[in-house]
Amino acid sequence: MRVAVGQFAASTEWQENLRTCAQYIDAAEAGGADLLVLPEGVLARFTDDFTRIRTAAQPLDGPFVTGLRELTRDKRVTVVVGVHEPAPDGRAYNTLVVLVAGELVTRYRKLHLYDAFSSQESANVVPADDVPALFTCAGLRVGLMTCYDVRFPELARLLTVAGADLLVLPAAWVRGPLKEQHWQLMVSARALENTVYVAASGECGPRNIGRSLVVDPLGVTVAAAAEGPALIWAEVDPARLADARRQLPVLDNRRFSVDPVARPVPGVPAPASLA
Repeated sequence: MRVAVGQFAASTEWQENLRTCAQYIDAAEAGGADLLVLPEGVLARFTDDFTRIRTAAQPLDGPFVTGLRELTRDKRVTVVVGVHEPAPDGRAYNTLVVLVAGELVTRYRKLHLYDAFSSQESANVVPADDVPALFTCAGLRVGLMTCYDVRFPELARLLTVAGADLLVLPAAWVRGPLKEQHWQLMVSARALENTVYVAASGECGPRNIGRSLVVDPLGVTVAAAAEGPALIWAEVDPARLADARRQLPVLDNRRFSVDPVARPVPGVPAPASLA
């Protein structure tokens, strides 16, 4: 599988962000990518008033995702990108969509919300409860995670045990002391501890670090970006995956399972209802 990972700084206007996505989709298609991973929440980005995401959020049949579907309709590349969609209680879901040949084939609503480092994502976003299903691309199985999810190794393990060969991780990783080190360390750890590929896309710009990377199943960084807009490339090699799991059979050696049932988090408001 040939993977392209793109990073850019999203604006406050969904039309501008759709045009930027179009550029990355065209470049990935021209470069022969099977899969393009774009950042988290790029429908619109607000750094001054986070409550604005509530009114900016669009349903999955709204103009932004519909526009993305049109952009992929005549393409072979599969696209993973993050948006916000309205939730029933007035907040939003932080959602990844997977687009194939003009169709929305699956979506994942973020499980772990960024209520850390003086941020409170749950004030405006509803936490989901369901572990995302895998999807298939170029004959390989792909699992979905979003940003803060990477700090919770049980989700990566659940997806890998379910059969994932590659985990994709769209993100908008906020700048801060040691944050770049955390990002590199945890993306690499999730790959190595599960003997799985991880393709992580980080939004760049004034608030977020960029630093997209692809890590192989033995923890080797095979592609990486700096802090500005970029498109990086990597090969997900089934032979490398099989060899890593032969040398390091942690999935066979493990003695504990992970409970797939999400549990309520104290202090995080629950939605009025779930769609």
